[in-house]
Amino acid sequence: MTSNDPASGQGSAAPAGPAATPPAAPLWSTLLIAAGALVIAGTYLWILATQPATLGADLGHTTLAVMAGYLAGALLIAAGALPRIPATVLALLPVMIALNVVIGQIVGTLTPIPLYLDSLGTVLIGVLAGPAAGALTGVLTNLIWGVTINPSLIPFSAGAAFIGAAAGWAARAGAFRRLWTAILAGGVAGIPAGLLGAPVAAYVFGGGLGVGTGGVVAAFQAAGASMLAATTLQAIPSDIIDKAIVFAVAFLAFRAVPQRLRSRFAFTAHSLPPKVPGRSAGAGTRSGEDLP
Repeated sequence: MTSNDPASGQGSAAPAGPAATPPAAPLWSTLLIAAGALVIAGTYLWILATQPATLGADLGHTTLAVMAGYLAGALLIAAGALPRIPATVLALLPVMIALNVVIGQIVGTLTPIPLYLDSLGTVLIGVLAGPAAGALTGVLTNLIWGVTINPSLIPFSAGAAFIGAAAGWAARAGAFRRLWTAILAGGVAGIPAGLLGAPVAAYVFGGGLGVGTGGVVAAFQAAGASMLAATTLQAIPSDIIDKAIVFAVAFLAFRAVPQRLRSRFAFTAHSLPPKVPGRSAGAGTRSGEDLP
């Protein structure tokens, strides 16, 4: 006999509500995302193939190519991702964007560490709702942040879109079921993120933008490295560490979200903790989850 007596502490067994399931993606959505990825890849390869002998000799031409290519690709990806996202997920985007901006602004301008930590909201929404939501959050973060506070962030929209999509891909593969796999996934995602950002930092802004990153780039240049080489040597290890930390924090934040709220997002089924054979639900852990 089942009881809903409040004194029992069990309450109602009714579900919190329908899970947010992505709508069926139209073909044009897939084509837009593919076109955006091709534009970004083409821009990156063009920069590597035609990099100027000295930064100042061709700064204007290269700056225009990088900004136009990366931003156009990011906007195409965002336009393709939008129809894949339920309205309930879209309602979370302002919160995640604000989280990115606040943390990123503090770390980038007020601390000497060569990290960014400006993608926590992007990664978290990717874990909750999938690659499309993560990519859209990354693009919108950089556009809104760039328009309102720091215009230099706009050309980095492509890298932000990649990190959001990578978080969703990692969650789909089960990386957020355990802390160590989330950290590993973040480190791996940091490699292409660093490669995407290095040409922007080198040819648009002459090196790192933050207090800490700029100092590392200057040190590599003083040792004889070119501008692109210096920014790449700084960006890859910085992004590996940065994204490993962000993915780890996102893992902890995801576990802290109440189960009733998580159940509203169908995509979170990919990140549910593994079950221990022979262990009954609720035994030993609060809300029946097994720790990593």
